[in-house]
Amino acid sequence: MHRFFISPDDLRNDHISLPEEVLRHMAVLRLGKGAEILLFDGIGNFCRCRIEHLDRQTGKVVVLSRDMERDTAFPIELMQALPKADKMELVLQKGTELGVSRFTPLYASRSVPRLAVRREQQRRERWLRIIREAARQSRRPVLPSLSDICSLDEALARCQSELRLMLWEEGSQPIDTVFPQRIPEGASVLVGPEGGFSDEEADIARRHGFVTVLFGPRILRSETAGFAAAAILQYRYGDLGGERAS
Repeated sequence: MHRFFISPDDLRNDHISLPEEVLRHMAVLRLGKGAEILLFDGIGNFCRCRIEHLDRQTGKVVVLSRDMERDTAFPIELMQALPKADKMELVLQKGTELGVSRFTPLYASRSVPRLAVRREQQRRERWLRIIREAARQSRRPVLPSLSDICSLDEALARCQSELRLMLWEEGSQPIDTVFPQRIPEGASVLVGPEGGFSDEEADIARRHGFVTVLFGPRILRSETAGFAAAAILQYRYGDLGGERAS
């Protein structure tokens, strides 16, 4: 059954008017009156619905039943220094598929230049659409959160994860040597831009409890490193290959 995301407020209604984004997807899928779909609110609640009306501009469904579905992924915050061009879109898409629960985009000393406020807002709206679509396609019931772009200092100060990893190729230890045996409450993974983090930034991260780690002899690209870390963490502590241990 096809799945779509709508706002939590709309999901509370028994008869729901579908937003434009959902209508576009339904047109591509050639869904019509009488078809049943699942609508999710992004925080774990969902409804099984039947389409009552559907055309190019409007669509309405009636709720048939309500339920909840939990996200079984291990909680991971991906703290990503902004890469060049549109590479952040790939980070958001694949990170969502791999179970990242929170994205924190940040500016590091070697990050790309800042955008004007208006363009930043437009970019954020596009990023949210990418996250929703990736969650829909990967069948995640809960949408990852997306923080506003901030400085490295702000991101580090807000971090509350138990396990804190900084991917850095200088003076670091293999990632598999720092994992605790018991399942931590969550992890934050700090990834630098194309030029990497400076020595000073690495020192600041360490003061905030981050351990500098690397994957081995190969240096991964900025947009790839977070995927590798997320996959390793989900395999070790999360739901890759099975349900997360309680």
